[in-house]
Amino acid sequence: MESKVKTAVAKLSGAKGFEAIHGEVFFRQTPYGVLITAAVHGLPRQQKNDAFGVFGFHIHTGTECDKSGNFYQTLGHYNPSNTEHPYHAGDLPPLFSNDGNAYMQVLTDRFKLDEIIGRTVIIHSSPDDFKTQPSGNSGNKIACGVIKEMK
Repeated sequence: MESKVKTAVAKLSGAKGFEAIHGEVFFRQTPYGVLITAAVHGLPRQQKNDAFGVFGFHIHTGTECDKSGNFYQTLGHYNPSNTEHPYHAGDLPPLFSNDGNAYMQVLTDRFKLDEIIGRTVIIHSSPDDFKTQPSGNSGNKIACGVIKEMK
């Protein structure tokens, strides 16, 4: 069955203490899968005097970025097939920061666009180790956005 939704966006905002983080993540259904494009700004330095950082990046099952700024309501990784990490449908490649800015584009066939509308995108404070269960030891949730259909 072909996806009815063609394009969606998640507007990112930072958690408490990470308010500088902002950006957008675009999702576009293609014949080959979903093309994800992320443009993020205001990422923190992970080590003093280090302009480079690596951050975990996932789709989560929750449907809102709670107002408290801790993003507890985003729940766990999107994983409809109940597979082990890093084979969750919501496991994405990490974001690589360049002086607080990150740009990433990836094509995935792990889900169709209409399956993730209303779910959340999360940036974590640490890189995903791609082995620790269930979340890859990727640290705190520092930014969140709800995936919304673009009309």
